Amino acid sequence: MSSERQQQLNAKQVKISCVVPVHNEANGIAAFLDQLSKTLAELSNNYEIIIVDDGSSDDSVSNILPFTQHGTVKLLKLSRNFGKETALTAGLDHTTGDVTIIIDADFQHPLTMLPEFLNYWALGYDMVYGVRANRKDESKFKACITNWYYQMLSGFTQINIVPNAGDFRLLARNVVAALNQCEERDRFMKGLYAWVGFKSFGVPFEVAARTTGQSSWGFKRLAELAITGITSFSNLPLRIWGVVGLIIACFAFIMALWIFVKTLMFGVDVPGYASIMVALFFFCGIQLLSIGVLGEYIAKIFNEVKRRPKYIIEHKSGF
Repeated sequence: MSSERQQQLNAKQVKISCVVPVHNEANGIAAFLDQLSKTLAELSNNYEIIIVDDGSSDDSVSNILPFTQHGTVKLLKLSRNFGKETALTAGLDHTTGDVTIIIDADFQHPLTMLPEFLNYWALGYDMVYGVRANRKDESKFKACITNWYYQMLSGFTQINIVPNAGDFRLLARNVVAALNQCEERDRFMKGLYAWVGFKSFGVPFEVAARTTGQSSWGFKRLAELAITGITSFSNLPLRIWGVVGLIIACFAFIMALWIFVKTLMFGVDVPGYASIMVALFFFCGIQLLSIGVLGEYIAKIFNEVKRRPKYIIEHKSGF
């Protein structure tokens, strides 16, 4: 199979699909599409660029539409902002290439990596992903939190989610087909990439600075994505609170036994108000925290059973 892929690559006959999620990238999208088109034209005689506009509020769509007249650029305009994970899903649903490359439109993913991705695909890898060489562009606090989160996620789940590997990757057609079979609405794409399996290889790269605009990934959205990642691929938090409840119940039984024996031997002491209030607030907090963890899983069930579509397309152009 690798020799056949190598022949396709050498003959520039590999059909390449590029999925580019866009949200408020009006200032730089034209320059990005121009450079991406030139890069892909050097790699293949048959390629398509699928832009997924995730509810942009600026002029991103109007700047993209002229490129859709060229035949290689296609636009999916979603009816509102559904989130990057859903935008990627919409793009993958519409790809037709032998390989699909997911890349951001802010120039932080270097276009010079695309030939290397294809070379590893030709060697037989079904998934080739970029791994951030460092996080020097982030604060130390954010970098520490990110590393801690991935360590916790690895301990909570049975899948190998590679730290510092994002959405910048190449997917063979069989990988895209497997991802499209996953029907959950709350999607954590990094987890799904690992869950579907297949032969994979990581390539380190330096994250470039954004040429325009600023990231829309604030603390709130990152926290929501982190919670989705844990609840989508592990039920360990539920089990943890089950164990915590068992430990507290055993502790309460031992205390009750101790009080019973002490009362028989030494009589009854005057109860202390402070200790009672501390114990009351502690156990109430434990109960509320465990209910909150349970609520996260119930909320996911609630969202899934409604069976709403993952996304709604307002407009297609170039297809």
